[in-house]
Order: sequence, then structure tokens, then C-alpha cells
Amino acid sequence: MRVNVVDSANAGADEEESKPPAFQIIVLGAGGGPNEDNVTGILVRSTATNWAKGSVLAVDAGTHLAAIIRIFQESLPTSIPVASSSESSVSIGSNRALRRANSFQAGVNTTRRSNSLAEHNGNGQATPLQHADAINPLPRLLTTGPFADLEVPFESVKGNAAYFMRNLISTYLITHPHLDHISGFAINTASFQQTSRPKRIAALPSTIDAIKNHIFNDVIWPNMSDEDGGVGFVSYMRLVEGGNIQFGDGESRGYIEVCDGLAAKCWSVSHGQCMRKHRNHGSGSGNTHEAFNDAMSRRASQHAATPTNLQHSQTYGHPSDMMRPIDSSAFFLRDDHTGYEVLIFGDVEPDSLSLSPRNSQVWSDAASKITAGILTGILIECSYEDSQSDETLFGHLAPRHLIAELKDLAEKVKTWRSREQEPLQRKRKRYSNGTNMREDLETRSRTDRTPSQTRRKTRRQTVNPATPASLVSEDSVPHEAARSARESKVEVPESTNEIAEDSNHMNGSWDYRPLEGLQVIIIHVKETLRDGPEPGETILAQLEQAGKAEQLGCTFSISQAGASIWL
Repeated sequence: MRVNVVDSANAGADEEESKPPAFQIIVLGAGGGPNEDNVTGILVRSTATNWAKGSVLAVDAGTHLAAIIRIFQESLPTSIPVASSSESSVSIGSNRALRRANSFQAGVNTTRRSNSLAEHNGNGQATPLQHADAINPLPRLLTTGPFADLEVPFESVKGNAAYFMRNLISTYLITHPHLDHISGFAINTASFQQTSRPKRIAALPSTIDAIKNHIFNDVIWPNMSDEDGGVGFVSYMRLVEGGNIQFGDGESRGYIEVCDGLAAKCWSVSHGQCMRKHRNHGSGSGNTHEAFNDAMSRRASQHAATPTNLQHSQTYGHPSDMMRPIDSSAFFLRDDHTGYEVLIFGDVEPDSLSLSPRNSQVWSDAASKITAGILTGILIECSYEDSQSDETLFGHLAPRHLIAELKDLAEKVKTWRSREQEPLQRKRKRYSNGTNMREDLETRSRTDRTPSQTRRKTRRQTVNPATPASLVSEDSVPHEAARSARESKVEVPESTNEIAEDSNHMNGSWDYRPLEGLQVIIIHVKETLRDGPEPGETILAQLEQAGKAEQLGCTFSISQAGASIWL
């Protein structure tokens, strides 16, 4: 079962008309290795931006330009022109791709003409925008594939792929600095010289420091950054863990704009422990197997009360001689136009095994958003099948651990919904011992109301759709209680059994599924390179079986390279 993972932009038609998709997520690489052409690489855009310049965000880029080229190879041959060459004028929209292409095409002297799409260089030769057998070049509108509705200026696959990367992608959001998440980006920086401004790497400071010191250091790769005497193709954007409260307002507080239409908030998570002792690596701690076992024993005894302070390396109190765990990240991405959000994890280990458990903080943040109905999708790794032992997970998840993490999220969602229903739950408790609700309402309305309250206009209480409309607060009952039940259309349960049943439903003793409607999309599945079923198929079956048994309510799907996900 794969939910909303498709190969065409027409997938949005399957969404409810009242809730069109806010995000398009394009999977460039869905695997976790060892095949280098299918490691983690994701593109995200707000559908409201309509492929505007700088509107595409790259989340990790282990696989990048090569995957973009593959998408164009599959979709470009079926593209159609925006306008015919016989037309004497074109709209601003149809000429947009031409102007963008000319903005970065080196050595071309552009001439603005209002009645023609023809462009020539200084020698009178046609630019690559032209058809081979025509004088007037035409932008091409892609009609199929993940890039459907995108106007591109070139006929060649590679030319349009370069155009896409240089003009539409403005920021690279990096979860952690492992090669399977950054290698494509590092190699692709060689083509950034034809962009109009530096590309941004947005990440936690520890990730940026690692990229500075170990990638762009003029040894492993030239210093492409604008720091320490680099060439200036890349600019660093250091994120604040938990969000920078200096930015945004209301629900968007703490989020920082990372591209046109999208803002991000970052939490650090643990990606396991390093096998060697590096004092400045990561932000937690770790060491030998003996020290690991000691720390795990301490952490297990304190797990229930473990704080989620941002200074986790100090909070958890690991011995100073222990290894620091490897940091990764989880990003909440917010669509500026709708307020909807998606959560994308980098590599992550379960809190149950971690020396520096931090997933619970992410789930706390996510639970409030799920309750509010603004978070409907999570992209998270599940690298191995359940046959993989805990000792050989190496900072990753297996289905049994992902289900445990989602159970933590589900419990937090229940807590949030309980808070929303607290006034009604107090009302239920009042009548749980058999008190007649009608008589009590009549008595209270006669004795407890002040003259001003009796003149107050009856108002209908607004509750969560899952809440029985039959339970109302005292303030919604007018002075003449006997008549109010009819005139104000207040429906009162006929017996205390109804109240008990409603309470049981809200407390989860029926078929209440706290993660109903949430899509969990699996990324970073590691290939086994063996005969037999694909690992993703086994992982999906294990997740669906366990998720059903736990009555979580979420749907699972396995991401595929080249697919679109609409949320």
C-alpha cells in the first residue's frame, strides 16, 4: 500500500476540494546505500509558488543533479510549447523561462524585444534557447512527471536540469554531514558559478562546522563557501535549535524563511554513537561498549524524567571521558500560504537505545500540530527490517522501533486532545455518579444565575468535531432551564450511560485511533543486494501489521526515487 506517492502532478486531484495539497515533495533519492545513486535527496516546494525562482528547497543532497537529469529525461520528450512561433507577442508568464535562462547564460548579450522571443548573442548566432530548425525559440511547458507545469527554456535534458538547479533551488537544508546526505551537493557546487547569488546551506551549527572543516577545506574539496577565503558559491545559514523566537509571529513564531513560500524550524536528534573518541564531535557523548552499557543503565533508570533541555550534553550528565553521540536533525517545514506543515527527519536512532534521547521533544512539538490539523505528513527513516539486531542498527530505526516512537507520539496527541476536552471531561465527571443531569441543570440555572446572566444571549459552544455535541457548559443554559433545552436546541443525554460512553470514546477505550489521517512516508531504506523481496516491501508489511495492532491510525508508504508526494 502506497498512499499519495505518485509520478504525476495530477495526483492533487485526488485530494479533497476543500483542502488542496500545500506541499509537493519530490524524492530524488530514497535509499540509505550502499548504491550511491539512490541515497537521500529530497526536493520540497509550496504548491502556491507555482515554480517561481528560488521556490524549491533541497532537503539533503546525497543524490541531486543526476536524479534531476533522470526526471527531465523521462518528462522532457512529451513537453509542449507554450506558444507557437507564428504569434507576434507572448504573455509575461510564457516568457518567464526565457528571461530566467538568459539571466545566467554566460557570454550572451540579451536584447529585450516585446514582440518576439528571438534572442541572439553578440555574433548573431542563435542561443541554445532556439529550436534547431526555427528562428524563434520557445519556452517548453512540461506536462508529465514531477516537474509538470514547469516552463523550461532549453531543448536539452542537461541544459534544463542545470537551469532548474541554478534558478529554482535556493537553499539546501542539511540534516547531518554524512556523505550519503551531502556528496551530491558537494560535487554539484562546481556548476554554481553561473548563479546570481550564493546557494545557502541551512543547518545546525555543528553540521555547518563539520562541512567547513571536513568538506570545504581545500583538501577533500575546494572551499566553495564565502567564509575563510573561499570562492563564495555557498553561504552558511546557521539555524537555532527549537526555532529562533526572534522570527515569526503566532503559529509561525520561531520559523525562519528558507526559500520562497517555506519556513523551517529545526530540532536536533541523535544518530547513534561514534565508534571513536572525538571530544568535539556532536553534542552528546559516547565511548566504549563498557561505558555505553553503564550509561544505558543510568539512562534507563532516569528515562521517565529525562529533561529536554537544549543543552542536552550537560543535562544528561554523561561522564566527560565518554564519546559524544552523532547529531542529526528533524525539520518542521511550514507553508507560508496555508500554515500546513510537514516533518522531515534525517537519520535517527530510537530514544530507547540512545545515550542522548531527543526524539520525544520532536514528538511533543508534532503532537500539538497534529491535534490542530496542520501536520499531516512525516518523512522518517526506517533503514532495516526487524530481523536486524539492536547492536547492528548503527543509529537507525527498524519497524519495531519506529512503531515505539509513533506510540510516544500517539500518547502525546491523546494528551493534547484531553486538554482540549478538559472542560467537557469535568462535566462528565460531575455526572459520573448517577446525578440526574436535567434536574441538576434546572437547579443550577435557578439558583446560581445573576440577573445579568439570565439576560445573556445563549451561545453555542464550539468543540472539537470528535466531541459529542450533547455536552454543554453551564454558560450556554438560559435562566428558564425547562424551556432552554428546547429553544436553544441543547441536547441532553437521556442517561448517564451516554455520558460514560462518550467519556470512554474520548479516552481511547473504543476504536479511537490517535494518528488517524497522518501519513508516514519511509525514507532511507538500506539495500541488501541479495535475491528475494525488496527490503522496503518487508519493512512496509511489518509496519502495517504492527501499526494495526497498536491502533495508531496512521498510514505507511515507502518512498521511491522519482516519485512525487502531495500533502
